[in-house]
Order: sequence, then structure tokens, then C-alpha cells
Amino acid sequence: MLRLAAAALAGTAIEFYDFFIYGTAAALVLGPLFFPTFSPLAGTLAAFGTFGVGFVARPLGSVLFGHIGDRHGRRPVLVASLLLTGASTVAVGCVPTYASIGTAAPVLLLVLRFLQGLGLGGEWGGAVLLTAEHAPADRRGLWSSFPQIGPALGFVLANGVMLGLSATLSDAQFASWGWRVPFWAAGVLAAAGLWLRSSLAESPRFLEMRDHARVPLVEVVRGHWRLVLLTAGALSVGYALFYAVTTWSLAYATERLGVSRTVMLAIIMAAVVVKGVLTPLVAVLSDRYGRRPLCLAGCAGAAVWMFPMIALLSTGEPLLMFLGFLVALIAFVTMFAVIAAYLPELYEPRVRCTGAAVGYNLGGVLGGALTPIVATAIADQSGRVPWGVAAYLTGVALLSLGCFALLPETRFVKVATVEPATG
Repeated sequence: MLRLAAAALAGTAIEFYDFFIYGTAAALVLGPLFFPTFSPLAGTLAAFGTFGVGFVARPLGSVLFGHIGDRHGRRPVLVASLLLTGASTVAVGCVPTYASIGTAAPVLLLVLRFLQGLGLGGEWGGAVLLTAEHAPADRRGLWSSFPQIGPALGFVLANGVMLGLSATLSDAQFASWGWRVPFWAAGVLAAAGLWLRSSLAESPRFLEMRDHARVPLVEVVRGHWRLVLLTAGALSVGYALFYAVTTWSLAYATERLGVSRTVMLAIIMAAVVVKGVLTPLVAVLSDRYGRRPLCLAGCAGAAVWMFPMIALLSTGEPLLMFLGFLVALIAFVTMFAVIAAYLPELYEPRVRCTGAAVGYNLGGVLGGALTPIVATAIADQSGRVPWGVAAYLTGVALLSLGCFALLPETRFVKVATVEPATG
């Protein structure tokens, strides 16, 4: 289990590195380079729009790779999704800017971001199911949390590279070629990930199945549509929280508050490191006390904290901003540390790869794709303190709280024999 979990963690870290490096670049440089005819605000919104396309592609990736995972096994999904995401990320680093090729530049950016999202949409389901279906029932929360550490590790790696470049290069050098380096580095990371995953064993639960779904998506829509919608709504607050902290706040603080790029990257990275360390600890609690109670607690905490977080961000003081981000990410991890065990337990084995991944990634569209765009637009209409952003995030948290309240507890469910949860 340790070797399997480590390989799953490494793979998700690499794929989320690819995904996050785009978000950081969108907040810092992509607007002026690829949308120079826009105003600064419109350029940022356009850059966040291409960022959001990756989230729209993720449910489609869930359908494509979920079909492979439910029909042919979880392991092939891990290899194919990593290859697609890595190749498209390297290609982003090679796209000429608007000044070189005109409107073809943002179009190419959009296409490559779509391919990134397509690959990541398949990655999560394959990595999580491979660990969840290997894990013993009484430790499923713990072992399944390892792929959930991957996003934190990928984020720190992506922003660490950006921070190093930002601190050592001039603004002109960073805008000219420095921002491309992290995208090129994705090729090396993808090769390492493929090597790690080449020797993984197929899930024993998949090998035990004799009756595979012919068209998994059709079965999910017919028998699990309510469950998919509830899980998407429940997870939307996690995405909204994470990308409000890591993407929108980065653009807002550097552009509106005058906080340096280096300081903001360091603050956000520190908060995400704490989130990553807490992930397995919270997951252990889910093995003892259940998945649903922790998810409800995380949503409630998020709803209570959004106004204080925005107030602390608006001070522009590094320590106060860090405190605001840290508490928000603790609320986030209280939910998302247990999701990797929770979602597979909600779906029957024959459609688990499709159902769990589609629900997870639809939540990304609701929370991750919209939040930077909506928050940027709201903040532009606000005064010194963007209370409208706090109200928006609180509303998303309350929506997710209601959805989690309608989902069942699953801690004692056997992953190999769970019955369809049609609602």
C-alpha cells in the first residue's frame, strides 16, 4: 500500500503542478501577453477565462477516461491522462505571444488549456480508485488521502518555481521568457511520473468484476444522476475556497493592493504547505468518526470564515493575509481530505470510475472555473474591502452544506460490494 500510495501521490502532484502553473501564470502575466488590446481588468478576466476552460474540460475528461477505467481498468487511465496533461503543458510554454502571431496566440492557449483539463479530469478518478480499492476498509480514508496530498505538493512545486524565477529575474525577463520555464519543466516531471506508474498493479476490485458496464456514462445518468448533482454541489465550495486563495487573491493583492508578487506567492505557498501536512491527519479522523461529519464541519467553517478572510486580505499585511488563507484552507482540507474515500464508497463498482470523477470535476466547474472570474468582476465594483466576494463565497459554502446534508454516511460501506445509490 505504501508503494502504491506513493506512486499515486507522485502522479497527482505532477498533474496538478501542470494545472496550477497555468493558474499562477494567468494571475501574473498571461493577460498582458495574450490579450494586450484589452484593459488591465479585461485582460485579467480573459486570462481567467482561459483558466476556466480547463475546468470545463475536466468533466469531459472524466467521461472519456472514466469509460476506460470502468471498461478496461484503472491503471491505463493513470498512464494516458498523465501523458496528455504533460504534453499539453509543455506546449503552453512554447506558444508565441499575441505580439508574434496575433489572435492565434490566445486560441492556441485555449486549446492547450482544454487538453490540460481533459487529462486532469481522468487523472483523479484513476489515482483515487487505485488506492481506495486496494486499501483495507478500516484504513481506506488514510490511504485514499495520499492522492489528495498531490494537489498541495503540485501547487507548492509550481509556485516555488514561479517564486524563484520572480525573485531572480527582472519584470522584463520574467514577462519575456521566465514564465515559460515552469511549463517546460513539466516534460521532465511527466517522464518521471510515467516511470513510477509503469509497474503499478491493477485494482483487485476491478479484476474481481465480471459484469462491466457497456456505456458507464449512460448508467450513471440513468441511475445516479441525483448523486452526481449532489456531489458536484457539495464539492463546489472546496474548489471555490482553494482558487479564491491561490488564484484570485494573487491577482487582487498584486494589482489592487500593491503587494509584491514574491510576498504573495510565499504567503500562499506557506498556507498550502500546512494544508498538505494536515491532509492525512484529517483522513485518519474520517476512518474513526465518518466522512460526512467532517465534510459538514468543513462547510460550516467555510461559511463562517469568508468575511473575516476577505477583511484580513484587504489589510495587505502579510501575516494577517496568511492567517486568513490558513483558516480557509483548514476548512477546505476538512472536506477534501476525506473525499477520495467518500466518493468511491457512494458509487457501485461497475460505474465508480465515471460516477465519482464526473461528480468531482463538475464541482470544479461550479467552484473552480467561476470563482476567479466572478470574484474579479465583483471586486472591481467594490470599495477598499470587496465584501461582495465574501458574500459570494459564503453563498457557495451554504449550497455545499445543504448538499452534504443530503448525502449518506459511507464509512462502513464495503467498496467491493456497494449497491447503487440512486436516491
